[in-house]
Amino acid sequence: MKKYSAIGKSEPKFEGRHKVTGKAVYTADRSLPNIAWGKTLRSPLPHARIVRIDASRARAVPGVLAVITAADVSEKLFGRQLRDMPVLARDRVRFVGEKVAAVAAESAAIAEEAAALIDVEYAELPAVFDAASAMREGAPVLHENLGGYINAPQPMPSLPNTHSHVKWRLGDAAAGFAESDFVFEQTFTTHRVHQAYLEPHSCVVDAGNGDRISVWSSNKVPFQTRQYLAEILGVEPAKILIQLGPVGGDFGAKGSVMDIPLAYYLSRAAGRPVKMVMTYGEELSAGNPRHPSTIRIKSGVKKDGTLWAREVRVVFNSGAYAGFKPNATINLPGARHAAGAYRIPNSAVDAFSIYTNLIPSGHMRGPGDPQIYFAVESHTDYIARQIGMDPWEFRRKNVLRIGDMLAGGHRIDSDMGITVVDRMRPKRASGKKPFAGRGVALCIGNIGPGECNLEVGMDRQGKIFILTTVTDTGTGAHTILRQIVAEIFGIAADEVTIISGDTDTFATDIALGGSRVTFLAGTAATIAATKLREKMITEAAHRWELPEAAIHVGRGMLSAPGKKLSFGALAAETGEMKEFGRRIHSDRDGTLSFFGQAADIQIDPETGKIVHLKITSFNEVGTIINPIAHQGQIEGGMMQGLGFATIENLPDSEGRITTTNLGDYKIPCVRDIPELETIHVYNPAGPGPFQSKPIGECTTTPTPAAIANAVYDAIGVQILDAPITAEKIYSALKYRKDRSA
Repeated sequence: MKKYSAIGKSEPKFEGRHKVTGKAVYTADRSLPNIAWGKTLRSPLPHARIVRIDASRARAVPGVLAVITAADVSEKLFGRQLRDMPVLARDRVRFVGEKVAAVAAESAAIAEEAAALIDVEYAELPAVFDAASAMREGAPVLHENLGGYINAPQPMPSLPNTHSHVKWRLGDAAAGFAESDFVFEQTFTTHRVHQAYLEPHSCVVDAGNGDRISVWSSNKVPFQTRQYLAEILGVEPAKILIQLGPVGGDFGAKGSVMDIPLAYYLSRAAGRPVKMVMTYGEELSAGNPRHPSTIRIKSGVKKDGTLWAREVRVVFNSGAYAGFKPNATINLPGARHAAGAYRIPNSAVDAFSIYTNLIPSGHMRGPGDPQIYFAVESHTDYIARQIGMDPWEFRRKNVLRIGDMLAGGHRIDSDMGITVVDRMRPKRASGKKPFAGRGVALCIGNIGPGECNLEVGMDRQGKIFILTTVTDTGTGAHTILRQIVAEIFGIAADEVTIISGDTDTFATDIALGGSRVTFLAGTAATIAATKLREKMITEAAHRWELPEAAIHVGRGMLSAPGKKLSFGALAAETGEMKEFGRRIHSDRDGTLSFFGQAADIQIDPETGKIVHLKITSFNEVGTIINPIAHQGQIEGGMMQGLGFATIENLPDSEGRITTTNLGDYKIPCVRDIPELETIHVYNPAGPGPFQSKPIGECTTTPTPAAIANAVYDAIGVQILDAPITAEKIYSALKYRKDRSA
């Protein structure tokens, strides 16, 4: 493995000191002269027609500056892809928690008091909460004008309340089943979970700053947000300035405009800047959580254990709107991985996203993948056991090889699958303890498409800087960029400065997500830094009348035999120098990563509780740019997968979310952290800068399935619906005992 100077060092996050000392200014910390607070009134009903709104009592409250309803805002619908969400409910509400009116006041308390005084008369309408019922003929139709929405599905799906139906086909599934010796079919369900970031959605909007609209927000996609907001307001994007600041956690959820349009209209009505910060009760009841799903898998297998055919029907409960999703559906990338990490020559996958009268679902780390792989990898163990084959051997026999085709149309460009599987081979045990189990799960991952623009420069003092609009969401992306640029110039990472731009800096930039930040932004930084380094070498070569190949760059100097020139001295002559880097990635090329988890558990048969858990994480890696940050991604992803598998749940009762605070919504804490072993499987052909590979989403996805398979191994009964709680394990043990009696 190649030796580097800055790459491969466990640099701490350079912004970390400001965050832990409270110096970092988050959106909720920001204040402007004369700033007002905004609060919303939300629907108490899952589906109802709005008959009348009377805001007279709210307007009479001392300190109230403005009260607005749908009559005061744009009629345009918004969304990240499918434009189906109103700024405020106009004619009806479609979920408990939908925004109906809003207040701007001198303080948050006054605004909240006034919002509660707005009188709304509703006429209740029939509601539908589960996706299967919503798809049936005669179900209440939530969006009669779906076909007229911007970016509506083409062609329109035939099933009621379906805003997306995506199909993938490979070979002939029907013929494959006819040729199979065994056919197995199972149905799995997964639940709704929240991203549980520390910072709730928040924004500050100044609608009256000259000819510009200024926005600060807890949002990771500033350029896309500018475009969404411009469409809603009917203004040119150039009139809107999105300012960047730290985002206190994302995990996929901070890509929507959320309250920004509402804050704009309140600011315009009040004549002041307006700040809006969602409470965590609002986050849990009206945010954009991970989709619940129902996944039916049918697989055909040959006598020798060869997977030969598969049909998958995936149904995602989208909630009342699809606007929180950047591609109008959760089907990408999740559902297209329904064949798993295996070669199946005949497959048919259908994925549906369905409107219901529930909280709108959005994106969360590895969107769709944890749900799909919970089903696919649980089903994999089931097949193996049914045909009397070791689950590991079954995976090894069927794992994707180079040249294999995926149903989504991509050809596999790596043979690392077999290498990862071999590393996952279970150690031989002398004897199995009662109620102990081991489960494995194997996955594949791709890098999402996108574009990144970035500048690397040398200022007048000779200091190297990066100008970027990549948002700091807490992952350490800025630290990684500094290390990449430092490596190119042969200096320490702390000698590189990050300058955060705004939406005036570039024409557009990366939308964070899809395990692509290091890949896109890091590659753009590499391009820009390399061009700047070459320009500096050219300057020195010209000065010294030497060939460029004779010039060395490192430790803040340009040097040649008997000659030295500091960056500062060069800058004193040339002034500031800078170069632009752009990386555009248009599609998800092939299969770029194989990764998996093994879970070892011990169950208390008296309670069903998992009393001991060890996770072993197997990840195909390239050059690891920052080992401590890399390991942090592995551990954080594993814990989110553990929460999804065993603890977290955001249930509803007739459309009303029942866990509306973090005391009731349980997430893993320090006592839940299992023993963790990390095993890297090195691949020198990484696609990122310095042959790096993505890691961010890789450890969340396989964890639920690995735990499910470990429970199956421990008790001999498969649990098909997540989360896998102690109560479900206890019931399964009782079922097994009753059957054997």
